[in-house]
Amino acid sequence: MTKHLINPKRRELLRYGFWGMTAFVGTNLLPAPIKAAALAQSSIGTLQPPDQNGVRLPKGFFSRVVAFSGQKLFDYHWHAEPDGGATFATSDGGWIYVSNSEMNRKKGGVGALRFDKNGELIDAYPILNHTSRNCAGGHTPWQTWLSCEEIKKGQVWECDPFGNKEAQEKKALGLFKHEAVAVDTKNKQLYLTEDEPDGCLYRYTANLHNTAGYPDLDDGYLEVAEIINGKMGKMRWHKLPDPSASSMPTRYQIKECSSFNGGEGIWYHQEVVYFTTKGDDRVWAYDVKNNDLSIIYNAALHTNPVLTGVDNITASGAGELLIAEDGGNMQIVVIPRPGEAYPLLQVIGHDRSEITGPAFSPDGSRLYFSSQRGKTGKSDGGITFEISGPF
Repeated sequence: MTKHLINPKRRELLRYGFWGMTAFVGTNLLPAPIKAAALAQSSIGTLQPPDQNGVRLPKGFFSRVVAFSGQKLFDYHWHAEPDGGATFATSDGGWIYVSNSEMNRKKGGVGALRFDKNGELIDAYPILNHTSRNCAGGHTPWQTWLSCEEIKKGQVWECDPFGNKEAQEKKALGLFKHEAVAVDTKNKQLYLTEDEPDGCLYRYTANLHNTAGYPDLDDGYLEVAEIINGKMGKMRWHKLPDPSASSMPTRYQIKECSSFNGGEGIWYHQEVVYFTTKGDDRVWAYDVKNNDLSIIYNAALHTNPVLTGVDNITASGAGELLIAEDGGNMQIVVIPRPGEAYPLLQVIGHDRSEITGPAFSPDGSRLYFSSQRGKTGKSDGGITFEISGPF
């Protein structure tokens, strides 16, 4: 297999592997529970004028730039076009923020920023290289990052945030224009979105699980969703005959499957899978337990919608959804409950960019995200931010 990891000899400090971490289940190596963030609009207030970094925030919140595309940080030049991201707790009380690079033609990959317990940047390094259009992805409860290629027959790559193990392609998760993936921690299944106007929603079920109960991502089957009778509500799942798409794209293999207009970010929280579709500016919720699909935000129902250009998605510990805008007003918007939306922050002067990679630090005290092309609107203009305040 072609090696996709630069500098595999990661720091002694980061000595814990990731595919063999079953002995550490339940320890502080796993992500700490995010504290319930106080994101009610009544408590955080309205956005203030732009700060020194051009970010509008509620009173009491502060921004910090942690990386620019092309900036040399330790032995790594921070990548161009930063996209989807996530955080991972470290054994010393710090954390790692991983970020995709959406560069094309094998210039993409994933970079990592490591912070100590005080939030100081102490390392930066790549964990995947020479892939294409790594858009979003998803974190796993076994401390890995699943990076998704948004190209025809794109793959999902399982990456080690600590930089100890080579990234591995996971072809059992299908070859298609991947966007994002979320792990159902209760049922041990994975849900995946597809960034096509007639894209589908997929579900992966492993045939095998390791001693910790985690699914084998190399041995399982992929299904595609059908909204029964084309009406909102119940779903039916169909097993794909050819996840490798050797003869036909996956979205065309089952004629009964339902189309979702430009699948984007996806997130799992307490037996509900949330995902966004950019083609119709919707946020969806699939209640796994009750097999029920609904729309919790639809921009078309608002005269002056707060949220447009829906893209990456994350959530607070309390389950409040945060949606990043691709274009729109360059905001991260909070959806505290169905039908409601208000901005948490806005980046000014980045009109040819998009907000990407929102992720809370493991303790919930800081929020990371990027402006993918920054003020210049060019690939090398990316800026990665940290927000702190009374979450």
